[in-house]
Amino acid sequence: MQRAIPCCLMRGGSSKGLYFAWDDLPADEAERDRVLVAAMGADDRQIDGAGGAHPLTSKVAIVRPSAEDAADVDYLFAQVVVGEGRVDTTPNCGNMLAGVGPFAIEQGMIAAADGETRVRVRMLNTGNLCELVVRTPGGRVEYEGDARIDGVPGTAAPILCNYLDVAGSVSGSLLPTGNRIDVVDGIDVTCIDNGMPVVVLRAVDLGITGYESREALDANEELKGRLEAIRLQIGPIMNLGDVAKKVVPKMSLISAPRAGGHVNTRTFIPHACHAAIGVLGAVSVATACILPGTVTAGIAKVPEGGRKLMSVEHPSGEFSVTLEVGGTAEVPEVRKAGLLRTARLILRGEIFVPASDRARS
Repeated sequence: MQRAIPCCLMRGGSSKGLYFAWDDLPADEAERDRVLVAAMGADDRQIDGAGGAHPLTSKVAIVRPSAEDAADVDYLFAQVVVGEGRVDTTPNCGNMLAGVGPFAIEQGMIAAADGETRVRVRMLNTGNLCELVVRTPGGRVEYEGDARIDGVPGTAAPILCNYLDVAGSVSGSLLPTGNRIDVVDGIDVTCIDNGMPVVVLRAVDLGITGYESREALDANEELKGRLEAIRLQIGPIMNLGDVAKKVVPKMSLISAPRAGGHVNTRTFIPHACHAAIGVLGAVSVATACILPGTVTAGIAKVPEGGRKLMSVEHPSGEFSVTLEVGGTAEVPEVRKAGLLRTARLILRGEIFVPASDRARS
């Protein structure tokens, strides 16, 4: 016997995963996580589930109408860790977030306006808010358009993501260690959390250029071993506890931009090199660039003015982040982070999981 659970398969930004209505999953967290692992697949190929055998395609969004006046819907992100048969809800995911607005409208959780619909999302992983602006001509979600994002073929309708007050969203503060530079195993690092906990390192300090391909970096076992050793040591200092079984912090190696951007990146999430860079990871790296005295000094090019459009280069292109900055030159304050994403509904129906993996009523 199997159990059928309604869901949608959607691309959100440069990620892909299953979107569920909250009440369609078990209320008990342990049972819920077993269902999500069964739905995605527990082995490293995810051959017996809907996952794509990669962190970017093994993601889940769980959505419900919000009881909070400040939000329209609540969104819980769950990373089904490939090959480990477990779920991590510690981080947020800004790519999957892009699909939350369209999903909520498609599910009738909120009414669509004619033209565009603003959806205020409470991100339960971090407690922060994001306003999504979704195109809805005639009161229906529009997926076709001319917006292009790197890491995704073709074009689609733009979804504007305006993040509100995401500093310290996971670790509790923008600079979780209290320092702009820490030294771990003789390597300078900057620990930053402006939506996603990230450890920023200079690529040259690890003996690489930072322009290597994703495949070359994934094959560099010595590099990955050094990065993991640093990550395990710095995680508790970042108020993240033991991170051995967590997908945060991400590790981002930076170098000077080469394609007209402001900084170049190679990001591990945390053990595989990202084909691009995560949405909130890009926000955190861009934020590190505007703070004086971090490892980005002398590498990143920072534009002038209080509204900074930062282009973060990555293996498959670039990611543009708009930061609205106040404060002083020495202590800048990021007041808002804006990004452009796209999303697409791919499939709507039911996913089947073994009955033993579903809470019985």
